[in-house]
Amino acid sequence: MEFETHYIAPDIKLSEFSGKFFKTEVMFEHHILVWFISGETKIIQADAVYTFNAGDVFLIPRNQLTTVINYPKDGKPHKAVAMYLTVKKLKDFYARHKAIGRSQPLQKVYSFSKHTLLQSCLASLIYYFDLGEDFPAELADVKIEEAISILRSIDKSVDGILANFEEPGKINLADFMERHYMFNMSLDRFAYLTGRSLSTYRRDFSRVFQTTPQKWLHEKRLQLAHYHIVEKQRKPSDVYIEVGFENLSHFSYAFKNHFGYPPQSLLK
Repeated sequence: MEFETHYIAPDIKLSEFSGKFFKTEVMFEHHILVWFISGETKIIQADAVYTFNAGDVFLIPRNQLTTVINYPKDGKPHKAVAMYLTVKKLKDFYARHKAIGRSQPLQKVYSFSKHTLLQSCLASLIYYFDLGEDFPAELADVKIEEAISILRSIDKSVDGILANFEEPGKINLADFMERHYMFNMSLDRFAYLTGRSLSTYRRDFSRVFQTTPQKWLHEKRLQLAHYHIVEKQRKPSDVYIEVGFENLSHFSYAFKNHFGYPPQSLLK
């Protein structure tokens, strides 16, 4: 089986992938803390691209558009332990602990490269996955609280993410779309993240951009791909996923249909 996931609790899982690569575009409902066992992960957000390898620990904040690409590496599968830090558990934690540092969420992926305390906390979970449903729920809560405490001891500014419970409000549509158009998300998700109903989103989009969301997104993604291939001499096979296309053949067809020539012809 290419992809397997095992849970010891609803918020703690071990995933393993052995295919060529696995790509998903998500907006996590909860913060997710990940410890890498093997393989490689590339995380693409609006303003940055992150690459993580075996031993790395990182935190992806909730309510952010994120492209995640997982690869096996060095003959080993992509394998990782993930812990969801839910709003419910964080509210309970901060009801007992005062938040320190920034009061506003930081828009970035937190990297805790091979941090000993975090690695120890997450690595200790490996031995529990064989227990399956026999793993005590109260022990899962203890491990999650331990992880939160370690994160705060490493970087107090992480409270800016973990202690912020606001949902996305209505924001500037043009600014948001210019920063996030390469994410292949549904219009429902784009509407939610800009603080609008779907009908309001469509209406505001038409007013701002003088076209439909689908047409604008399609053209922006192709223009971005053109830039990467011409200016950075990147291969189309390395570009299409990052600009929001699902497969290479569809990307090549759309590119040629839009520009009049295939993407491969731009490579020197």
